[in-house]
Amino acid sequence: MSDPSGREPEQRLPARRPPSEAAPAARFSAPESAHPAELSPERAAKIVRQSANARLVGFLVVCVVVLFTIVYYFYEVGAPLGLTTPRLDEQAEVQQVVAVERGYNLYQANCARCHGPSGEGTTGGYIAPVLNDQMKLFAHLNAIYLKNVLTAGGRYVCGNANSLMPIWADTNGGPLNYRQIEELIAFLRAPATQEFIVRNPELNEPVIGADGKVQTFRGWVDPSFKPAPDATAVPACYLGDGGGPTQAPTESLPPDAVTLEITAEGIAYDVKELEGMLEKIRSQKDSAPEAFKKVFPMFERVIEARLKALKEAPAAQEGGK
Repeated sequence: MSDPSGREPEQRLPARRPPSEAAPAARFSAPESAHPAELSPERAAKIVRQSANARLVGFLVVCVVVLFTIVYYFYEVGAPLGLTTPRLDEQAEVQQVVAVERGYNLYQANCARCHGPSGEGTTGGYIAPVLNDQMKLFAHLNAIYLKNVLTAGGRYVCGNANSLMPIWADTNGGPLNYRQIEELIAFLRAPATQEFIVRNPELNEPVIGADGKVQTFRGWVDPSFKPAPDATAVPACYLGDGGGPTQAPTESLPPDAVTLEITAEGIAYDVKELEGMLEKIRSQKDSAPEAFKKVFPMFERVIEARLKALKEAPAAQEGGK
């Protein structure tokens, strides 16, 4: 094989150098002027300017981070003197409103058929107890009690296994998850002083009424309600229509009613006194209230037995002698 010039391969290789001949230094290193022993004034000044700029940039970054931290802190917890509302409180209020509005839809879909759309219960012709009564909402229908009822059903109220109140929590076989239970309780405990928006349960958009306005609703709990001084707490097993003050005591006996003094055992009775008491009971038994007519026969038997014992005691003593 040969190239166009007609030279042999050996002739095309670089010329060989004798082993003792060193390669020129200029081919492998720069001249001495390219390696100065110290920085030039221009290079030193440039490095100083770059270092100052880097420190300035670092200082500005630190200042921005510090300012951001301070602003974010007061954004979270609120500015001093109440100038701003803490973000967590604002979000808690927003989430509470959302929970109440969703709970309203859950109540209307699942509870209104028995308790009424406004919680009127049996007072409005429905089969379930009243829920919007302020006496019950004051302490009886608290969040813990409602959660237990929704989890265990109506049997939790009075131990009635045949209660019509079903179980609602899915942890116990019901249709509602834990979040829906919380939203339903939020609606039942919503304040009457705040107005909420009725929203479409599927689109979450406000519902527009026939008048073209957004439909709203209010809660049931009156924050300013205080029970009357003579009121009693609503018991745990409570199925009535509503709470209220304790009824005034009714007259137990007419002014001319017969009264008895109960005496402890071991005290001697006078026969004449017992006979007079027995005669008085028999004479006024028919005119006594119905509630006491059932008691008078028992008193008669007790007094008659005592009289018999007193009359037989002397005879027994004489027979013993």
